[in-house]
Amino acid sequence: MLFNFHTHCRYCDGKGDPQEFIDEAVKQSFTAFGFSPHAPLPFENKFSIKEDILPIYIAEIQQLIKLHPQLPISYGLECDYIPHCSNSFQYFKEKYAIQYLIGGVHLVKYQNQLWFIDGPNKDIYDEGLNKFFANDIQLAVKTYFYQLFEMIENECFDIVAHFDKIKMHNQNRYFREDEKWYQNYIEEALHLIKSKNLVVEINTRGIYKKRCDTFYPSPWIIKKMQQMDIPITISMDAHQSNEISLGFNDAKQCAINFGYKEIVLLINGRQQILPLI
Repeated sequence: MLFNFHTHCRYCDGKGDPQEFIDEAVKQSFTAFGFSPHAPLPFENKFSIKEDILPIYIAEIQQLIKLHPQLPISYGLECDYIPHCSNSFQYFKEKYAIQYLIGGVHLVKYQNQLWFIDGPNKDIYDEGLNKFFANDIQLAVKTYFYQLFEMIENECFDIVAHFDKIKMHNQNRYFREDEKWYQNYIEEALHLIKSKNLVVEINTRGIYKKRCDTFYPSPWIIKKMQQMDIPITISMDAHQSNEISLGFNDAKQCAINFGYKEIVLLINGRQQILPLI
C-alpha cells in the first residue's frame, strides 16, 4: 500500500509536469494517486492555479487516467479558506466537477490583513505576528483556529489539511503544545471534524523539509483522533515528484502504533476504506 492525494505540480507552486509524478508513482508501485493544486483565489498570488487554467489541468489529468488504467488517478484541489474572500469550496466542485477537495488555512485573516503562516521563511511568520497581533501569540493562534472552525462548519470538502499548521514556524518559541489553552483549540477542532465526518491527513511534509519535528497533526493529536474514531489518510504534500512517498512508512507506523486499523484512500475520486495492516 502506497498512495498520496496531496500533490502540487507546475499548475500551482509545485515543480514538474503531472506526467513526471505519475511516472514516479508507477515506478514505486503506488496503489492510488491524486493531484491537488491550490484552488484559485480572488487576488494575485504566486501559489494557486488560475481559474481559467482549471479546465486545462483537468483535461491533462483525465488524459493521464486514460493512459494509466492500472493506477487509479484522481484530480482534486486544495482549497484555502479565507473568510469573506475565498470562493465557496462547493463552487469548484460543482462548476468543474472536481473529484475531491482538501481544505486548509494558510493565510490567517485579521482586521482585513492576511498573515501568511506557511512557506520556507519563518521571518514572514514572525513579522506578521508582530505587525498584526503585537506578538500576542494567544490572539494569533485563536484567530487561526477560529478561521479553521469556520471552514469546517461552513464548507463542504473531504480531507482536512495539516490542521495544526500554526505550529510549524512557532517551533516552540512562542507557545508549547502542552499548554492547556492550545490543547483546548485542538479538542474543539477534533470535535468539529468528527461532527462533519471529515478525514484528517497525516501530513509528512514538515518533517522531510526539516521545518517541523513532527507530523501534522502531532502524534499526541493522532492518538486522540484514534480514540475518537476519526478517519485518516496519509499525505506527503508533495511539490515535486521525488517527494511523493517521503515519510509514508513512518506515518503509517505511527497510525498503527496508536491503534488505527483502517485508512481512507481515494479510488477514482471516491473514498474507500481499506485495512491499514
